[in-house]
Amino acid sequence: MIIVDTALAKREAAGRPIRVAMVGAGFMGIGIALQIAKSVPGMVLVGIAARRAEQGVAAFEKSREGETVRTAATVAEVEAAMAEGVPVVTEDPAVLAEARGYDALVEVTGSMDYALSAVEMAIATKRHVILMNAELDGTVGPLLKKKADAAGVIYTNCDGDQPGVQMNLWRFVKGIGVKPVLCGNIKALQDEYRTPETQRGFAEKWGQKAEMVTSFADGTKISYEQAIVANGTGMRVAKRGMIGIDPTNKNPTLPLRPLEDYVAMFAPHLDPEGPGIVDYIVGARPGPGVFVIGTHDDPVQKHYLNLYKLGEGPYYLFYTPYHLCHFEVPMTVARAVLFDDAALAPIDGPLVGVVAVAKRDLTAGETLDGIGGFMAYGQADNSEVIAKERLLPMGLAEGCVLTRDVAKDEVLTFADVRIPEGRRIDALYAEMEQVFGLV
Repeated sequence: MIIVDTALAKREAAGRPIRVAMVGAGFMGIGIALQIAKSVPGMVLVGIAARRAEQGVAAFEKSREGETVRTAATVAEVEAAMAEGVPVVTEDPAVLAEARGYDALVEVTGSMDYALSAVEMAIATKRHVILMNAELDGTVGPLLKKKADAAGVIYTNCDGDQPGVQMNLWRFVKGIGVKPVLCGNIKALQDEYRTPETQRGFAEKWGQKAEMVTSFADGTKISYEQAIVANGTGMRVAKRGMIGIDPTNKNPTLPLRPLEDYVAMFAPHLDPEGPGIVDYIVGARPGPGVFVIGTHDDPVQKHYLNLYKLGEGPYYLFYTPYHLCHFEVPMTVARAVLFDDAALAPIDGPLVGVVAVAKRDLTAGETLDGIGGFMAYGQADNSEVIAKERLLPMGLAEGCVLTRDVAKDEVLTFADVRIPEGRRIDALYAEMEQVFGLV
């Protein structure tokens, strides 16, 4: 965002940097810490919450060499460190979120209850919330956005990751008078039956968790990403699981064809008069980026679009050929703090969610593992269908005990499981359904 760098430079010159607290110190958390410290004048990371304090300390040591890092267990201890300008780490995300001394909270864990303890506290204490957690956002984001609105703070997902890049492109396309009819994501691989075992080698090569890598490979992550884009634009999915054009037939070594070749494949599913759809394609170039398909009803403007090499229509392709994840997260923070602008947030109640589907034959009495595991993958579906059929959200699946046998590729329902007691995510999901009239 070109306007953001100037605004940050002014904050730097005034000696009033944006003060950021972060929950999570894994692969992406370390990248964000480095980016803020090395490349973003006018912003400073003041505190980290991590499940193990040494993770947070390591993130600070990699990004702010030579500085002493303090660990803390109470709100008062965190506040004291922030007041003194000392980087501080705590293992309790709610403690970090409650402390005075920061402007915006960045959540980077992909968890549910652990993340919620910080997100809800930040909203309650009127601090902006930036999520790099599509899983949480795609499960209860509309309710969290409503609570943030009531508190007068910004709730947003982030630039850089594919959902935020799609939203930036959607806003651009809409802003030039072209009506977006599809927001799309470009993938390199889609295989619902990948597991942490099959993905372990790739994960180790890049220093990532096998479960996180699996969630990308098995389609769960893209389902969450497209769900939150739908909730932020008003779009839907054409069908459960999306269309998902895959010319590679799960063979990522096949030569890639240009993205333009596939617009016609989406055309039968597009409705210029409807709300639009979210979807994805596997194995197109340039990638891995995002695209928007739009239409225009003015014949003169269509003539101009043709002149500018976008073709005769009726559909026009716009794309961004990359997504840079953590590099752009600080820009989202600045947009929220300085301009009250969300990169991507639900516009109202849930329109699309992600449901759990059996990755193999499951047996009554088994306890489901989580996102990116061995037992289930996630598929995007329209929220009215999820509510009507009482489908089990993927974000609630971990720890649930099966009450009957479930066949491979069968969608799980609430009736199929016994949900653990006392989880905050379940309470919020039920509240969201009540608030937005889904039950």
